[in-house]
Amino acid sequence: MNVVRSFPLILLATALTACAGKPARSDAPAASTVVPAHAAIEAPAADSGTVDTAPATASPQATVAPAPAVPPVQGTDAGASKTAAAAPGGDDDFDALYGGTGNTGSAAAYDPWEPFNRKVHKFNNAVDRGVARPLATAYTHVVPRFARTGVSNFFSNLRAPVTITNQVLQGRGADAWDSLGRFLMNSTLGIGGLFDPASKAMVPRRNEDFGQTLGAWGWRRSRYVELPFFGPRTVRDVFGLAGDIPLSPIRRIEEDKIRIGLQGLQLVDTRAQLLAIDDLRDTAVDEYALVRDAWMQRRNYQIENDLRSKRERGHDDANSPIPVDAMPMPQWTH
Repeated sequence: MNVVRSFPLILLATALTACAGKPARSDAPAASTVVPAHAAIEAPAADSGTVDTAPATASPQATVAPAPAVPPVQGTDAGASKTAAAAPGGDDDFDALYGGTGNTGSAAAYDPWEPFNRKVHKFNNAVDRGVARPLATAYTHVVPRFARTGVSNFFSNLRAPVTITNQVLQGRGADAWDSLGRFLMNSTLGIGGLFDPASKAMVPRRNEDFGQTLGAWGWRRSRYVELPFFGPRTVRDVFGLAGDIPLSPIRRIEEDKIRIGLQGLQLVDTRAQLLAIDDLRDTAVDEYALVRDAWMQRRNYQIENDLRSKRERGHDDANSPIPVDAMPMPQWTH
């Protein structure tokens, strides 16, 4: 995911959020959320999905209203906007980001546990700045780019069982077949997944988890929660972790040294892919709100993208929340 190139779109999304009159909080500075183009949301105008919250009358933030169509932001090229809106494939989320029929992309994140989440976020930031970021920085300085690419390919290939299972659960047999072919091709011709011949063969890459499956089954909107070490999630995605843990190939390794070593390498590799956004986070007025809003918009887009037909579906991005198999936790399945 080219995060740096996508940052201007996030700033535009924030401006549209303000225009929609739906701030995330009334007592905190507006989040200067930067959302990649594929992190936008395109949802039906009337979302009847399950909400794991109290009735809307108990909290004004509990209701998500579709944002109206918004004209191009002043200072942008209207002609370029129309061209991008009509572009197929990965650009088909343009309307969702800039406003369109049934768009919920600028709805405020439902965060009733914000005081608790901010404390956890502060703890996670301390761990990140003291341990994860220095390790990731050293990793990028010491390990050559081609080797880092091979590591990323390897762990991406290991996620195939999780993706395939969830695609089957979502009723997407054709996508599951593609993912199985991709896994077999990269595991053999790609030497255990270190190389990615499947991408050269135009086999699409998909990343699915049980949290997305629950969303596809109807649990569309869920309150935001930040977990220690795992970072941003929703209540729905916390339940999703329990569904993904048994499918992790790494967690099947009984030798603790090998398993924890692979989990540590995967965690460092995941953090290294996010180094590009560190400057933005460090200079944000409200870094917590930026992370929350950007993550929620991207997550909602992933779920809505799953509900589209295969022809209309946009591209998946490579980055995802910290994978459950990257955390050295007890073997819950034993």
